[in-house]
Amino acid sequence: MINLKTILVPLDFSECSEAAFRYGLELARRFDARVHLIHVVQDPLTQPWAAEGLSVTLYDVIEKWQADARERLWSMVPAADAERVTVAVSVAWPYAEILRYAQDNDVDLIVMGTHGRGGVSHMLLGSIAEKVVRRAPCPVLTVRHPQREFVQPAAEALVTASVT
Repeated sequence: MINLKTILVPLDFSECSEAAFRYGLELARRFDARVHLIHVVQDPLTQPWAAEGLSVTLYDVIEKWQADARERLWSMVPAADAERVTVAVSVAWPYAEILRYAQDNDVDLIVMGTHGRGGVSHMLLGSIAEKVVRRAPCPVLTVRHPQREFVQPAAEALVTASVT
């Protein structure tokens, strides 16, 4: 028997991660589980432009990015599901932070998008999803977008149900 109590959905606000959010939320509804949404802001000090002269401090930039991400995550959550959702935003290397968060919060399943890069792009950029799959302390469901989706938006599901 599958017993899901805690589902982690890492979001980078791409279409792939938003599709993963729909899957994770629907699974949480079906299993009466909690959903942890996490957005990892990559440390700006690791970015090539960090050495450039900025008119604001990096601390202010990071604070703004975190606040914006937190607001954007909450804006995605339907009001009816707010009680089952936890939002987290942190500054770190994305795959390492996803793994740490999953371990620290006893996550039962990670649902995440994959951008489906191939060839040289994959070789140069690597894959956060691939690193998470290889090292995760729990099962990982990867969602590629676009693909055949089994999770339908609520309004679309109602129309389909009434037609059949």
